[in-house]
Amino acid sequence: MLEAAIKALTQMLSPPFRAVLGKAIGLALVLIVAIGIALQRLLVWLATAGESWAESVLGGAAHTPLEILSWILAIVAGLGILVGSVFLMPAVTALVGSFFVDEIALEVERTHYPDQPPGTALPLATAVLEGVKTALLAVLVYLIAVPFLLFAGAGLVIFFVATAWLLSREYFELAAMRFHPVAEAKALRKANQSTVFTAGLLIAAFVSIPIVNLATPLFAMAMMVHVHKRIASRSLTARR
Repeated sequence: MLEAAIKALTQMLSPPFRAVLGKAIGLALVLIVAIGIALQRLLVWLATAGESWAESVLGGAAHTPLEILSWILAIVAGLGILVGSVFLMPAVTALVGSFFVDEIALEVERTHYPDQPPGTALPLATAVLEGVKTALLAVLVYLIAVPFLLFAGAGLVIFFVATAWLLSREYFELAAMRFHPVAEAKALRKANQSTVFTAGLLIAAFVSIPIVNLATPLFAMAMMVHVHKRIASRSLTARR
């Protein structure tokens, strides 16, 4: 597992990967900014509507206190969006990665497995659909984990484990689907779920590093190509 991670990290410095990295970072930043703006507009609208409703109930005398409260809430909401962007990064990278999985996988296969036939490129719609499903599931799981942040960091543990499971699941299946039908790729993951999840822990550690985590799709996909190759080779040997 560490060997696969080291190979992935080393290849990230290669010229072909740097080209993909630029596109992946650009798309990730656009998505994060768009989400941040949408959340900010929603929170401002809610605060304004809430202030108007409270003033209509409490009367004009409450205007100044409510205005101060609204101002405080706006600051808290802004800080919340910044913190939320960190928690949303795994979901964002899951979606971003789906656009570039074939470029990354093909480069890894050419570099490290030149004597083996390359995989078949996934239809973009299939890859993006997997990315969207993972991103939505990630948001749901993280919303469930948020209340546990109040209990001695239990939420952080849940967040880390959930990230490992979600991203390992997506990237392994995307790597496997280049060589297997969808159902077979999912079955292969389930049959080797402990190995795949262990690799996911390394991905979760990577995505938890600010700024660096913008490169998560490259690291995760490259590593999972190696993991899939090892599992496929082991399965073939066992059948013989």
